Amino acid sequence: MSPKPQLHAIFWCVTGMLASYAQECGRPHMPENRIVGGMDAAEGEWPWQVDIQTEDGHICGGSIITENWVLSAAHCFPNPSDLRSYVIYIGRYQLNSFNKNMESRRVSQVVIPSGYSEPQNGKDLALVQLSRPVTWSEFVRPICLPSSGTLFPSGMMCHVTGWGNTRDDVPLAGLGTLQEVEVPIISQSSCQEMYQTNPTEKVDILYDMICAGYQKGGKDSCQGDSGGPLVCQMENGTWVQAGVVSFGLRCAHQNQPGVYARLTTFSSFIKNTVSEIELYGRANQNWCGGAAVLVSCLSSLLFLLQR
Repeated sequence: MSPKPQLHAIFWCVTGMLASYAQECGRPHMPENRIVGGMDAAEGEWPWQVDIQTEDGHICGGSIITENWVLSAAHCFPNPSDLRSYVIYIGRYQLNSFNKNMESRRVSQVVIPSGYSEPQNGKDLALVQLSRPVTWSEFVRPICLPSSGTLFPSGMMCHVTGWGNTRDDVPLAGLGTLQEVEVPIISQSSCQEMYQTNPTEKVDILYDMICAGYQKGGKDSCQGDSGGPLVCQMENGTWVQAGVVSFGLRCAHQNQPGVYARLTTFSSFIKNTVSEIELYGRANQNWCGGAAVLVSCLSSLLFLLQR
């Protein structure tokens, strides 16, 4: 074969590899390094985080899952048939400052599980379709979502991010920098036992809920963090979203850890709504697609060069 066709083959091979990595989920560009008890995040550290606003300002968080869809909580959209006032801010870092990497999108539709009524009754999940696709960059990347068999065991350390209150009824001050806090997963039975210590406010931890936080309190999500992601780093370094901030009786109080929508119970709902999404699991880990492209490219190039 002449050099020109070989160059074409190399070009298309490299282009294919770049395309396979361009939308790789769960991989921030920057290396790993006020939510209650949290700290300022670094810009670009959580590139899937979005800010959801109405004319009243910031109301909820969310996470980018594909170029056209964002994941959030159902209670952030009390009237999903009236979406005129909603704006999704992507690539945002600070609420009260200029964000050079920020873009905005309107909302085309919101899809909520059938039977949702209020957070404490479960099904607190919303799939939000954007008015037009996002543009991928170092500051805008998707988070991986788990397949039904993905495990988030008790004690696994995960992170919650958002622009919510820093204490009960105390809004995020100053520039409004995105906050992050590290919290452990709590088993369903332990979480239920903690909430039963308060006899005046009954809370049932349902099958589609997952808890994270500390029995002693001190670190937690809070009002304004609703809809935001609870993400956990897997053994291969990929970040996968385990839950969506749903509710808590108060913020960071003893025996009242944060309660999240458990995403492994919504895998069919998500896949049926967002058909193009690839869920993370043992049989479909995020790096496999890129590795397969690489092997295929190298094999093809070796064949061409030998001719």
